[in-house]
Amino acid sequence: MFFQIASFLLDVVGGLLTGACLLRLYMQAQRVPFGNPIGRLVFALSDWLVMPLRRIIPATGRWDWSSFVAALLIQLAQYLLLWLLLGASAGLAWVPWLALFGLARVAVSGMMGLLIVAAVLSWVQTRSPIADVVSRLCDPVLRPLRRVIPLLGGVDLSPLVAIVLLQVVMIVLGHLQGAVLM
Repeated sequence: MFFQIASFLLDVVGGLLTGACLLRLYMQAQRVPFGNPIGRLVFALSDWLVMPLRRIIPATGRWDWSSFVAALLIQLAQYLLLWLLLGASAGLAWVPWLALFGLARVAVSGMMGLLIVAAVLSWVQTRSPIADVVSRLCDPVLRPLRRVIPLLGGVDLSPLVAIVLLQVVMIVLGHLQGAVLM
């Protein structure tokens, strides 16, 4: 029971911080301005780790590698703590692989969350700075699907298809991560 509680709390904290670093990376790559509530939240959650790393790891074009390394370091710390909680019985060499799979899972689940928020916001037709940011972040994923999937009765089903496809990716990542442990 203690391990489940600790694992859950590490997942929540690690997922939140990792997600903020990955969202920072993605927002910069998509050239989404940070002067909105989402951008300010991302900065508040990630500046403590990204800014010191930025002195060591420069950005390359649109890619802020310090944000990526920060996300990876958080995942490494999370899986290292889980490894220690398990009594350090499994091989330490698997921790970086588990962290990479964890990083991929946070990225996929974050995109699924953005797609759900975008779908809900499209139903209520709100005009807020958050709606614009979420729309801009989801557009690269939805644009190829919108070319293939027609509107049905004026309803855009591309977010639903994207979420289903991302859920399949999550299942594959879960199985691959489980295979690493075996």
